[in-house]
Amino acid sequence: MERSEARGFSAAMSGAFLLSCLLFAAVSRRQRGPYMDEVFHVPQAQAYCHGRFLQWDPMITTLPGLYLVSVGVVKPAAWLFGWTGSVVCSAGMLRFINLLFSAGNFYLLYLLLCKIHHKNKAVSGFQRILSTLTLAMFPTLYFFTFLYYTDPGSVFFTLFAYLMCLYGNHKTAALLGFCGFMFRQTNIVWAVFCAGNVVAEKLNEAWKTELQKKKDEKISSRKGSFSDLIRILQFLIEYLILPKNLVTLTALTWPYIILVAVFFVFVFVNGGIVVGDRSSHEACLHFPQLFYFLSFTVFFSFPHLLTPTKIRKFLLSLRNHPVQYSLIAIISLFLIWKFTYVHKYLLADNRHYTFYVWRKVFQRHELVKYVLVPVYIFAGWSFADTLKSKSIFWILMYFVCLLAVTVPQKLLEFRYFILPFLIYRLNIPFPSLYRQLLELAFYIVVNAVTFHLFLNRTFQWPNSDEIQRFMW
Repeated sequence: MERSEARGFSAAMSGAFLLSCLLFAAVSRRQRGPYMDEVFHVPQAQAYCHGRFLQWDPMITTLPGLYLVSVGVVKPAAWLFGWTGSVVCSAGMLRFINLLFSAGNFYLLYLLLCKIHHKNKAVSGFQRILSTLTLAMFPTLYFFTFLYYTDPGSVFFTLFAYLMCLYGNHKTAALLGFCGFMFRQTNIVWAVFCAGNVVAEKLNEAWKTELQKKKDEKISSRKGSFSDLIRILQFLIEYLILPKNLVTLTALTWPYIILVAVFFVFVFVNGGIVVGDRSSHEACLHFPQLFYFLSFTVFFSFPHLLTPTKIRKFLLSLRNHPVQYSLIAIISLFLIWKFTYVHKYLLADNRHYTFYVWRKVFQRHELVKYVLVPVYIFAGWSFADTLKSKSIFWILMYFVCLLAVTVPQKLLEFRYFILPFLIYRLNIPFPSLYRQLLELAFYIVVNAVTFHLFLNRTFQWPNSDEIQRFMW
């Protein structure tokens, strides 16, 4: 890092942390007590603070990673500064843990952008810092910095594991992946993603060697034609059935294999992936979740995905491949028809944005969910088009992980999209400075609206005296 870039990064990180501290103070003043899921998380962490490690709230569905880290930070701080009484492990003190995770995420995002795009010499230090600031303020993640939720810590350990994976420190990456798993069980998918990075790199090397042997210039690991895809899948099967290749891949990924084995032991002993209340978190094949994620990504990446050039390219692709797109449309309509689920929380809780998205869009008419198929197809095409700089094996691996982390979820919840979105956004090419500034401005506006609604537009439910607030 050059000295000027180091100063710029320090200024951006310090400014972002100062702004977060001011917002933290505002949120803590307006909402002193636990709110929403904090009603379960805060008392559980306080029980751990008092040494009651066998006490467990059956309504909590995640493992105790957040509470263990909180006790590990708060208790030494309380001893060091002489804190006593109710201030130790208060709701405000516990929320501050996520503010620390947020600062860590800022640094990790910067390091990941530097590592992933280190070969692109055209990217300036200012652009890297600007992209880091933008992603650190990603609205769905940034909001939960100020509440005692698992999201900032879950993102921190997952991004840290990804960074260590990219640097080839796989034992450390697997250990950090385990920490991420302790925050949210579905993070095991991103540990598999880290292993998939290693496998994809080896496959890409072998594929290039195969092309060189056959001297076939017409085949490329980055082309998108159907015949190329068939050749690649054929190569993939031939490569993976050779014992020596499997031994090589196992030797490279054994820390992740052990972690996945631990996960399956946990699922077997626990009787499922969810701890605590399983009635509201049943796994199912909810394929439209992929369509919701693609729409979510287009919304938050519109400066990169929703451009006149991309729209023209999509229409040209549509004209050149009508049969393929017709088939995709038919499959999409079938998946929406047979696999759309509506969770009871989505219909009942009017404090979340998803409640209004569902009511204002999808519930307007029964046919709306089918009419949106062209939008989903464009979103999917634009999404894949921005990843064309990656190898086909990386893309296949990412999409498998994306399906694994979204499709089984019955509840439409924007928080579930945070990690797949961040990993996607980290890996697309750097846009122009204008588009980066537009993206940052958009995030600032969305955050401003969200915090205004949360802090100032409170309401009450009938037959309840509790103050309710709008949130993600």
